[in-house]
Amino acid sequence: MEEINLGTTCDMHVHVRDGEMCELITPTIKEGGISVAYIMPNLQPPVTTLDRVIAYKSELEKIAPETTFLMSFYLSSELTPELIHKAASVGAIQGVKCYPAGVTTNSSSGVDPNDFTAFYPIFKAMEEEGLVLNLHGEKPSVTNNSSNQEDIHVLNAEECFLPALKKLNNDFPNLKIVLEHCTTEAAVNTIKEINKNVTDSKDVKVAATITAHHLFLTIDDWAGNPINFCKPVAKLPKDKKALIEAATSGKPYFFFGSDSAPHPLSNKAKHVGVCAGVYSQLFAVPYLAEIFDEYQSLPKLKGFVSEFGFNFYDVKPESLKSTKELILYRKEQSIPEVITNDKSIIVAPFQAGSKLNWSIKWSS
Repeated sequence: MEEINLGTTCDMHVHVRDGEMCELITPTIKEGGISVAYIMPNLQPPVTTLDRVIAYKSELEKIAPETTFLMSFYLSSELTPELIHKAASVGAIQGVKCYPAGVTTNSSSGVDPNDFTAFYPIFKAMEEEGLVLNLHGEKPSVTNNSSNQEDIHVLNAEECFLPALKKLNNDFPNLKIVLEHCTTEAAVNTIKEINKNVTDSKDVKVAATITAHHLFLTIDDWAGNPINFCKPVAKLPKDKKALIEAATSGKPYFFFGSDSAPHPLSNKAKHVGVCAGVYSQLFAVPYLAEIFDEYQSLPKLKGFVSEFGFNFYDVKPESLKSTKELILYRKEQSIPEVITNDKSIIVAPFQAGSKLNWSIKWSS
């Protein structure tokens, strides 16, 4: 296969930050082959008000007018059921992102993953409105000064969170839930188990996004390499194998969410306090094509990067800013060492300096 039409593509987990970083990164969503992007709300301060989410979307649309932006709230005590209903009524958000406190970048305002009951009124309102609960599925690691007696660390933090996912699904069976950027065989198996009786894609209530970089990386690739360090961290070879099998399975409850998370190179090159996040937006679809091609699954790429995400979020064609379709074709290209705004922002792309076998173009 030398060329494939992927239709209107979507990335259901995107970080573009704000300020100068946002101005640099937001145009690269389209450059990487994505037409529709679901934007994460973990700014500083986080996005928790209707005015803020509307203003943020307006800012993004000015920077990249042909990209369709889907927006989210940050789960916190500032949200109310009334705000959820109001935001849904005006179409301001498609979901609410839940960050356990302290697990990743800008998550200090997050929640206690051991007890979600305080947010059950919020989840009920979301269930009624058909909104999506986006879960960063990790329990916080135990630190030296922590009173937490559980043995939780970066390698098992996701698996330790899975009982909470199953409880939420049991308590809110009609609430759409996404386990974001899943990284473990255990997470893949949990999503499969929850969906074991699903026969129609329209009946999927619990799904998982899979990033491009987790299809390439294992623990050995980020230990000692801060550019590949992200949260959740890449795990063991068996976990990568399970992710690849899930992504290329053609199952509608696994779809693309890049979790592309840019940081200034100066913050990634520290010898202490390295920022968690891999920037993959500039070559999002070509990265995926490398894996799907290697595993002889290119015909299933369209479902993963287009159809399944659209169906789960019920994206309407009339809401799209552009109806151009993405054409993937075989042509080698090089990944630059950095991208920059020629001012103060320098970002290193995933696999900087290497080559990709696939390129993209948009239909006219």
